[in-house]
Amino acid sequence: MLNMPPFKSHPFDDDKLHEECGIFGIFGHEEASAHTALGLHALQHRGQEAAGVVTVGDGQFHSHKALGHVGDNFNSENVISELSGPNAIGHVRYSTTGGTLLRNVQPIFAEFDFGGLAIGHNGNLTNTQTLRKTLIKRGCIFQSTMDTEIIIHLVAISLYSSVVDRLVDALRQVEGAYSLVALTEDSVIGVRDPHGVRPLVLGKVGDSYILASETCALDIIGADFIRDVEPGEIIVINAEGIHSIKPFAPVTSRFCIFEYIYFARPDSVLENKNVYNVRKAIGEELSRESRIEADMVVPVPDSGVPAAIGYAEASGIPFELGIIRNHYVGRTFIEPGQEIRNFGVKLKHNANKAKIEGKRVILVDDSIVRGTTSMKIADMVRAAGATEVHLCISSPPTAYSCYYGIDTPEREDLMAAQMSIDEMAKQIGVDSLQFISIEGLYRAVGEKTRNEECPQFCDACFTGGYPTVLTDKEGGNNTSQLSLLSERD
Repeated sequence: MLNMPPFKSHPFDDDKLHEECGIFGIFGHEEASAHTALGLHALQHRGQEAAGVVTVGDGQFHSHKALGHVGDNFNSENVISELSGPNAIGHVRYSTTGGTLLRNVQPIFAEFDFGGLAIGHNGNLTNTQTLRKTLIKRGCIFQSTMDTEIIIHLVAISLYSSVVDRLVDALRQVEGAYSLVALTEDSVIGVRDPHGVRPLVLGKVGDSYILASETCALDIIGADFIRDVEPGEIIVINAEGIHSIKPFAPVTSRFCIFEYIYFARPDSVLENKNVYNVRKAIGEELSRESRIEADMVVPVPDSGVPAAIGYAEASGIPFELGIIRNHYVGRTFIEPGQEIRNFGVKLKHNANKAKIEGKRVILVDDSIVRGTTSMKIADMVRAAGATEVHLCISSPPTAYSCYYGIDTPEREDLMAAQMSIDEMAKQIGVDSLQFISIEGLYRAVGEKTRNEECPQFCDACFTGGYPTVLTDKEGGNNTSQLSLLSERD
């Protein structure tokens, strides 16, 4: 039997892969701080532990950071008015490296000889420990446990002159996945890693340009979507307009396929694909692969809804809301005793017994991590009177850890890494368990087939095929050295 770990920070957290982070930047708007707060509100699903905004105007930087949701901390006219200046960046955080502490809230800010620089980072670096040890030996003093601070120190010791050149110098020494927004006294900068693992889009409202993790952050302020920032591209926005720089050697794009399955908001458009439509297509493909006889298709809310709709439409089996979600169980809920802990999933989900009783039910969910929530959902649906319970998952089995900004358990705690699908079905307590195949997933996102030698997406959590070196994981054999260049060639 799989050894399930105890609850971590919150007893009502469900067994999901947790969001990474969300970033937003705007240049040249008189309400830059308010627009940034609204943009972060739209990106709240990407990080719910903390939020921060940094603005600049007349050479003065202003910052407000807090633990908790955007709406709880940026809901005051005083807070917004104190964040003065026409240029701003913001960040919502779910900690993948570094604990949930105020000192780890981004954007991170530092003063340099060229002036101030603030950075917000979505992603995760895979040579953080190696670089950190080397930087400490060189005399760098760290104020946080974030991997983002690595970039700040690399910028600080770079011997190049301009901010952009120093940032490029720094990023050439890091490994992993990153989308960045940076703020200087006269510019907003956006960067996407060479593989384009994490998303970043460019938009415009009036005469002001915007950078954001997803297009839903543009929609909330009435901005127009221009395009995705390309993998390996640096966008510099200043008084002269937009400048595109591509300083890195080109490599194959490996956008995170889990953005389509779960992380991104369904109304966002990423890499020219509407997320909701992709999730419906995944459900349709899953239906064709599973071919289960049943009376109804029931989503595990909320993330399973679009795939369940697609499954129902493709199979002709009626879609029903057989599980109702309570949206008001959050991180500020009462600290429970063991008796309340035992209520488990019912604090977030409740079976719609009138619909389920006496029926053969297909449950559609997006993933199985440790399997703990799937067990409770299956038990709950059976207790409501379902005669059969079949579980269909709109992703392949999650059998490998992610090192690019998604908070996954170590491999020994992933159910799919320890059990066969039949063993998983027995452990969860369902009549059948079906995952979409990796080939089916690629078809659903618009690819005829998966390129085995060089996949079109990052699918490492399913296949173990990581697109970058995992220096820290592999024992610190870093192939890159800290730059000692004194000037641009």
